[in-house]
Amino acid sequence: MTNTIPHDSRSKEGLIQSHRPDIVAERLRGVNEHSYLKDFIYGAIDGAVTTFAVVSGVAGAQLSASVVVILGVANLIGDGFSMAAGNYLGTRAEAEHRERVRNMEERHIANVPEGEREEIRQIFRDKGFEGELLEQVVETITADKQRWIDTMLHEEHGLPSVVPSAMRAATITFVAFLLVGAIPLIPFVLGLLFGISIPAPYVISTTLTAIAFFGVGAAKSRVVDTNWMTAGMETLFVGGMAAGLAYACGVLLGKIL
Repeated sequence: MTNTIPHDSRSKEGLIQSHRPDIVAERLRGVNEHSYLKDFIYGAIDGAVTTFAVVSGVAGAQLSASVVVILGVANLIGDGFSMAAGNYLGTRAEAEHRERVRNMEERHIANVPEGEREEIRQIFRDKGFEGELLEQVVETITADKQRWIDTMLHEEHGLPSVVPSAMRAATITFVAFLLVGAIPLIPFVLGLLFGISIPAPYVISTTLTAIAFFGVGAAKSRVVDTNWMTAGMETLFVGGMAAGLAYACGVLLGKIL
């Protein structure tokens, strides 16, 4: 049976329960698994904001539903792929940088082991270790080459212990962008598919997108560790501003052109 961390971990009893030996062991095992929640959330936020901005601009210009769908889908595919590609390249660059530093530390340990031991010694001396205990720590870490290199990567260079998959991060970003970004288009797409006139499609699109903004923002609070209501309202506000600007531009250009 898998133990879970109590939901109310901020209460004293919740904190005590969340620090049971078995819970601590489970939590620490999870540290070695990269979470792609951030990639999903930011892909979803960008998808909702940019697609609804397109819908708002077209609606402001009083163009037809078919134009909304065409531009909206084009935005979904183009911007979604662009964001996923950027995430892929950025994540891959981080992984390549980490590998380069790892190779450098491996060469240093092979060529100047005493100098690298001194680095470990000074790192842990700064943490408060001293005397025989400090030397035991140095001996324990440097006795295992991989542990030694991992320690240097984390302590000297500030690099993470886990490297995410660039392809997986990009795929999750793209999927999130498509799923949430498609929400503003729902009333327009349904109207065209079924050949019906949906009353006030822009109002429905606005309502659905507002719910999506708030929901994604609330989910984002799990990543940035903020209040879910605050995070939800913040995302709703930012998305609303983007949509408002796009709508105003659509109105202005519609009158000029």
